Amino acid sequence: MPVLGVIQPGAMAARAASQSEDVLVIATDATVQSHAYAAACHGQGLRALEKACPLLVPLVEEGWTSHPVTGQVIRIYLDEMLADAAAKSLHPDTLVLGCTHYPLLRPLIEASVPPGMRVIDSAESTAEAAVQLIDGRAAAPDADTDSNTLIRCFATDSVDKFQRLGSRFLGRPVGDVELVDLGG
Repeated sequence: MPVLGVIQPGAMAARAASQSEDVLVIATDATVQSHAYAAACHGQGLRALEKACPLLVPLVEEGWTSHPVTGQVIRIYLDEMLADAAAKSLHPDTLVLGCTHYPLLRPLIEASVPPGMRVIDSAESTAEAAVQLIDGRAAAPDADTDSNTLIRCFATDSVDKFQRLGSRFLGRPVGDVELVDLGG
């Protein structure tokens, strides 16, 4: 069974979007510490500056996706990151959302980036890669979806949290979520 992660599709989308070949990546601390996005971007011929944004996930999970406090936190993180980029003589024109929670903050993030900066949703890029992977057997991303379509969800963490956040992403209830133990 093929396994598709979010990092490589995000890096490939950044490559397609960037003219300057300098990109910014915001992610969780664990993702930034792994340098997985920097390595994937480097493999695409890009220079990447990563920044951990530890306050964003709790703000999303609290439901503060359009709260002024969240907008201010995003602006602080991006200002720090842009200053770091300038100090390293980078000229980023693309920002990769390196956490699956961040698409819920996309309007606030897009309002905070410099004019002309492209925002790449690595989760969206992964969904597009999944459609390609299954060779057209899935509905096209812009196809109409039936609200009665069966959705089966699995989580490795809190089922309640997954149901709450999944419903926000899909704009409808996700139904029963099955807890999966990965044995770790």
